[in-house]
Amino acid sequence: MAIKNSKMRIKICKDGPYTVYGGVPLTEQILVPDAEGLSTHWHKGKDYPVQEEYDLCRCGQSNTKPFCDLSHSETFFDGEEAASRETFDSQSEPKTVGPELELTDVVALCALARFCDRAGGVWDNTRASDNPDAKKIALQEVGDCPAGRLVLHDRDGKLIEPEFEPSIGLVLDPVVAELGPLWVRGGIPIESADGFVYEIRNRVTLCRCGKSTNKPFCDGRHTNGK
Repeated sequence: MAIKNSKMRIKICKDGPYTVYGGVPLTEQILVPDAEGLSTHWHKGKDYPVQEEYDLCRCGQSNTKPFCDLSHSETFFDGEEAASRETFDSQSEPKTVGPELELTDVVALCALARFCDRAGGVWDNTRASDNPDAKKIALQEVGDCPAGRLVLHDRDGKLIEPEFEPSIGLVLDPVVAELGPLWVRGGIPIESADGFVYEIRNRVTLCRCGKSTNKPFCDGRHTNGK
């Protein structure tokens, strides 16, 4: 996808923080659950002052979260990147095909935000997408997925994606009482410690608890659900 601001990028420091360049806006994004604990929508929280450059904690141990305080050097944080460097499409599972929508899924990117299981689940809603209510729910479920694990196309093959300005959301999850991942939006390039640039996407989630086995991406381990 096209990069809206060529100065914006995220650099992963070896066994250290994420260094963010280009004045990327930073704000809290809070998951809002239903009675069953499934997420229904996002609530915008605190805005942080815009900084041209800043370091975000990646090890999960900083006392000045979301910013780095060099705790990674005291805890000997292992930030080795284990994520696939293949494209999203090359990693995808067999597609779920419905009469109006087609769903692509890369399970390894799941950040356990719990949108996709609501109202029967996005897979069933995709299969039933000739029903206006099911189609609407499927679009909401996928559009709210912060990790970009789920992607929809219409029956003509056109990609359906929410519009995001380049920004980083600090995910807060009241259901598990934990800080969630960094929700990177709007096609901000993410550069590995060795200089590789991951596929540029509209929405991805980066680990900030230090526990993911799919670093730099979140795999939901902050929820203790894996």
